Amino acid sequence: MDLTALLQKTIVPALGLLPDRMDTPAARILLLAIGLQESRFLHRRQVGGPARGLWQFERGGGVRGVLTHSASRDHAYRICHGRGVEPTAATVYAALEFDDELAAVFARLLMWTDAWRLPVAGDVKGGWDIYVRTWRPGKPHPQTWPALYAQADAVAGGLHVAAA
Repeated sequence: MDLTALLQKTIVPALGLLPDRMDTPAARILLLAIGLQESRFLHRRQVGGPARGLWQFERGGGVRGVLTHSASRDHAYRICHGRGVEPTAATVYAALEFDDELAAVFARLLMWTDAWRLPVAGDVKGGWDIYVRTWRPGKPHPQTWPALYAQADAVAGGLHVAAA
């Protein structure tokens, strides 16, 4: 997957649908890093699991969480309506498999629901922490995170990452 093209053609337009304060270098890096961690941007359906989309959302926690959380609900509904997607967990879940821009919006909104501040660009551990808190991976792979984060940072944020 060409990460620069994904950033320019999917993530940047998705962030453009959200309030300006949601588009930061740290958010762009995390969107790339989490997508790499979850699907390597290769799998729209979780291998052996229920998750959908490049950011691997499950219907219950992730999709339903974004649709119901007070910090994300209004944004999610507005964007769903604008894209002709009924804002229900079942409909959004199905759409995420094929609508990468919607999937990127939901990924950013899931991070937005976190009570902690978004970590600064280059904060590998902070990035891992928000990923674990918000995605709640069943089988986390912390050993792959530093390299994937560095790859994302090189594309979206510049070279901020120190040796992890």
